[in-house]
Parts: sequence; structure tokens; C-alpha cells
Amino acid sequence: MTFLKRRALVRTALLGLSLALPLLATAQSLPTARPESVGLSSERLQKLTDVLKADVAAGKIPGAVLLVARQGKVAWFEPVGKLDAAAGTPMPRDGIFRIYSMSKPVTTVAAMMLVEDGRMKLDDPVAMYLPEYARMTVGVEKPGADGKPVLETVPARRPITVQDLMRHTSGLTYGFFGPGLVKQAYNAADLAAGDPTSAEFSQRLAKLPLAYQPGTTWDYSYSTDILGRVVEVVSGQSLYQFEKARLFDPLGMKDTTYYVPEPARQPRIAEPLPSDRSFGVGADLNDPRIARKLESGGGGLVSTASDYARFLQMLLNGGTLDGTRYLGPRTLALMTTDHSNAGAGIAPGPLYLPGPGYGFGLGFAVRRNDGEAPYPSGGGEYNWGGAGGTYMWVDPKNEMFVVLMLQSPKYRTHYRSLARNMVYAAVLK
Repeated sequence: MTFLKRRALVRTALLGLSLALPLLATAQSLPTARPESVGLSSERLQKLTDVLKADVAAGKIPGAVLLVARQGKVAWFEPVGKLDAAAGTPMPRDGIFRIYSMSKPVTTVAAMMLVEDGRMKLDDPVAMYLPEYARMTVGVEKPGADGKPVLETVPARRPITVQDLMRHTSGLTYGFFGPGLVKQAYNAADLAAGDPTSAEFSQRLAKLPLAYQPGTTWDYSYSTDILGRVVEVVSGQSLYQFEKARLFDPLGMKDTTYYVPEPARQPRIAEPLPSDRSFGVGADLNDPRIARKLESGGGGLVSTASDYARFLQMLLNGGTLDGTRYLGPRTLALMTTDHSNAGAGIAPGPLYLPGPGYGFGLGFAVRRNDGEAPYPSGGGEYNWGGAGGTYMWVDPKNEMFVVLMLQSPKYRTHYRSLARNMVYAAVLK
């Protein structure tokens, strides 16, 4: 081959690469549009941004990132306030937030990918994969000799299933909020002591009594953490390895991880106000800079607004993004249908977090129909939030999703309602 021919081939290859690079860059970010072009009011979305700015100025929250997308395009993407109020760092669009329970939809999607692969089934007993759950007991409170309640145990009437883990009907619970002797036993067990692995955490939890008979009651719990452990056993990988290979890397979610040990990324970690770090009994916001062995499928991920937006756009698209299919549309329909209704023999527990008008699907709260709930969205909308203050919802009827990132356990429920009301006030058609 002559020198001129080689140079021509190199030039052609470089031209091809230069044309491909914009496409690759586009694949990592969703298209954008003016709000009005997708039926939203920029003036009204600005009102929500102004409220957030005013709350920053009043010292209520350090900062936030708001992302609103409709019809497949990002129409509003605004950072406000400070990433870290103590350091005075301005909030960037790519701030990294502890998303806590917004990890649950991600872990559930990962598990459903294995269901679609034929590696497991929703009605499988969890003990098929985790033998420690083969003989569970249920805690029952009874009056003791002194009249104070004491905890006795009875055998579980049926096994916990994979579906139970996904819809929080396993009988497991959380110890850091709410009353009850089982919850007290969870706290006393100090389940995360000594930096356990996912396997060790699961084994510790299985030794404790359930709060309810499996399949009878919706109760928020460590169910999704145990689901994450099932993913590990079935896939033969750590939870992060599986999610990275099947979700994070293909979706371009480059900042979604369980920990941030890399010095280059640590300056982008969002911090709460020093007085607003607790979200329950003995439960404070963690430091993601310190990598631990446990990868909590129920509450351990950190992410950015744009990363999570790509995940939600994939869901809103019926399981696809940028030409890649992650889940089938019927699988998504199953996940976003109510699985916790009374017709299934399931009662809402005393701390029913989905709230009025909502059931619970597989990984999400699901709005049953219009009305009842004090929010303007309609039937079919699904959502979930994190204890650190983050929140998201997907509205298929309006072809819209919203991501709100902030670190404020104290005001998390306030901003969920505020964002819903003001975003829907901006929907013009």
C-alpha cells in the first residue's frame, strides 16, 4: 500500500470518528426543548425554581436540582443554591446525591431483567436462592405478666416469594421508624455493624422475626436489600457489577454507583445542612466517600439528576432507550400495576407510605385512579422518593417525568407535594 493510500484511509477513519463523536455525546444526554414546545409553561416552572431559591436564601435547604422532561425531551433542568452550604460551593447540574430508596426501582428493574432472562420467577420462594429464609418466624406482641407487651413468635404460614420482596409484602420491616417490638429487635440487632457483606447482612436479618405474615400486609422494609442479594446469587455477580453491566453502562449512567471513593468525583457530592442529617432512629445520612462491603439495593445508590433521568426515560419509553431494549413493555406494565390491593388479600400497614389513592407495584407506588390523592396527576402515574430528600415520578398519560434532587430529610415530604403541585400547574396541554 502506498503512502498516499494509507494517508487517505487514515483520513477517512478520522472523518468517521469525528462524525460519530457527536452521536456518542448525544447518546449520553437526552434531547432538550423549550418548555412551550412540549406543552409546558416556562413562566410557571420558573415559579417553582424561584420558590426553591427563596428557601435556599432562608436557610431551609442548601440547594437542589430540578429536571422536568416531557415527550422525550428535557424541558427544564435547573440547579439552585449550594452543593455544600458550609463550603459555599455552587450547585452544579451534575451534583451527586444520595438517592437512598430511589435505589429500589433500580434494583427491582435489575431483578426483572433476570426474570425475563428465565433465571428466576416472581412466585419463587426466596429460600430457593437464600436458604436462611426457609424457616421464618413472625413476631406477635402479647401482654406480659406485668401488663407490658412481650414478643412471642409463631411460624410463618407460607414462604416469602420474590414478588413479596418487590412489593413489600414479605413481612420484613425497618427498625429506624415506627413503633413495635419487632422494630425494636431490628435496632437492637445492629444489622450493619462491622461492615458486613450483602450475604452476611441477609443472614443476620433472617434470624429476626418478621413483623407480619408473608403476603398479608404492605410494610416498608429491607425487602429490596434482600432482593438485591437474590440478584447476586442468581447472576453470580455483585449487585453493582450486574447493574453496571446491564443498566448503568448501557444507559450512560456514569455517576450512579454505591460509593464515591474516587477523589475526582468527591467534590460533586451534595451535602445537607449540618442540622438536617437524620431520617430516623439512629439513622443519619452516610458518607459515600467511604466504600463499604454492603451494596444496599434498597437504599445505597448515589446518582445525578441526568443519570436518573435516563433511567426514567427508558421506563417511560416502555423499556427502551437509544435503540436498546432493557425490559419488555408487558414487564413494565406488570411493574406499574397495583400489586398491594385488598383483592389480593393485602392490607396497608399502619405506616402506608404510598398514601391515599395509591397502591404499590413492583418497585414503585402506583396511582390507582384520578382523585382521592391530593395531587394533580392521574391514574397510572408511578413514583418513589429517598429518605435523603430526592424524589421522582413518571406520568405516562402526560408523557412526562420529573426528578428532584436535594439533601434534606427534614423537608422531603414537603418538597414532594410542592413540586407536584407546581409542575402540574405548568402543564398547559
